[in-house]
Amino acid sequence: MLARALTGTVMGLDGVRVDVEANIGQGLPGFHIVGLADRSLQEARERVKIAIVNSGLSFPDQKVTVNLAPAQLPKEGSSFDLAIAAAIMSANLRRDLPRGAAWLGELALDGSVRSVRGVLAIISHLARSGATRFYVPAANVVEARLATSLPVHAIGDLRQLDLHWSQGMALPEPEPPPAPAAAAGEVLDLAEVRGQPLAKRALEIAAAGSHHLLLMGPPGAGKTLLARTIPGVMPPLDPAEALEVTTIASCAGQLAPGAGLVLEPPFRAPHHTISAAGLVGGGQPWPRPGEVSRAHRGVLFLDEITEFRRDALEALRQPLEEGRLVVARARGHSRLPARVLLVAAANPCPCGFAGDPRRPCECTPLARQRYRARLSGPIRDRIDLQVLVPRPAPVELLRPPVDTESSACVRGRVLEARARQAARRPGGPLNGGLTGPQLRRDARLDDHGSGLLEQAAERLHLSGRAVHRVIRVARTIADLEATESIRGAHVAEALQFRETV
Repeated sequence: MLARALTGTVMGLDGVRVDVEANIGQGLPGFHIVGLADRSLQEARERVKIAIVNSGLSFPDQKVTVNLAPAQLPKEGSSFDLAIAAAIMSANLRRDLPRGAAWLGELALDGSVRSVRGVLAIISHLARSGATRFYVPAANVVEARLATSLPVHAIGDLRQLDLHWSQGMALPEPEPPPAPAAAAGEVLDLAEVRGQPLAKRALEIAAAGSHHLLLMGPPGAGKTLLARTIPGVMPPLDPAEALEVTTIASCAGQLAPGAGLVLEPPFRAPHHTISAAGLVGGGQPWPRPGEVSRAHRGVLFLDEITEFRRDALEALRQPLEEGRLVVARARGHSRLPARVLLVAAANPCPCGFAGDPRRPCECTPLARQRYRARLSGPIRDRIDLQVLVPRPAPVELLRPPVDTESSACVRGRVLEARARQAARRPGGPLNGGLTGPQLRRDARLDDHGSGLLEQAAERLHLSGRAVHRVIRVARTIADLEATESIRGAHVAEALQFRETV
């Protein structure tokens, strides 16, 4: 007896259709899975068999062969369990599966169905491939319904599925997930930062135009605190961005069970020991998203950036410039989105006190030069805003804040600046991602600004990329001031953030 079931898997960030064929035939009793399955998928033989038996159903005492097509596509993970079980039960009981149904889920040994990653991407692809209904774990129902308007049914365990088939019992509707509560201290308010007016201004410009930011200063100056306030001044994601970010979180296995759309920009802060593959993506058989893709449409914070591995930092060249990256491996390649706001923090030297007026630096000039060289010129050239963050005086830390702006106030100006950019370019990008033709059309300098930039480029030896980035920052400053023309004052402010540290 032969039965077929439809399922899918994730390849990078894309869903792929997989057809499950289960055959029960003559031969020595056994259970075999073919179709280029990895170890976790081969172990599905034990999970599926025991789950069926523990659910009070019979497992065929014959030769069971399961084929996963297409055979040349490498397959991994446990999301095939439910489809394999459904196909075997259909073949054993001689009961047809619903036409056009797709199955996703991992089986526990007691027959219950556990959540899996990548449901949003898989169902979105299967809906375009002809599937008409979906059976998924209860924890993935909200996520699945984001991808399609077709019927989505929650499967709690195999007993429910058997009763649904044999007696027509309706599958229970899962309870709506509770509203997510913000974790205490997760987003810091800008009003908590004492002093640092230049750094706060740079942070506002970075959030308004999505410009990369480098904060450099001695230990305890507040660099990490400043970086942690950025999510509070960034606007929420629009519907298209939210779906994109949620899909990435689903494929990476970071979406909480029962969660819906991710509405706030992600904030990722990997440790400096991360590998290049962990930062930009990698893995077998298909490359998975790294931290830079998981921070897509949000903030990638690299604290102590000079301590990161050189190969990991150099791998950021393409994503910082183009907002995407292509990860190629022997069996295939994946295009991964990576439009992030990079925020980096670093000390000026190994001891951390170079330039500090209250504590002398103990490093030699050669040691400072080597330490600075850890952040290569090409990476520095891609960072729009470079700010020195001095240590605040103790009296400034102890006295109560006076006329300190909150994140909500700054966020209001950021929203207005982004609205001007959206009106100018409805399809994007933000100012930080403008191309040469877009700059010539939307960021024209007046005579004073053009002359000032020409002199500065000659004196500071700015590269062509650096000149374009100065113009992008000046365009954002003009947007924050609600002016369409870019004047000399805007260019002068943008220039003070180039090579100042």
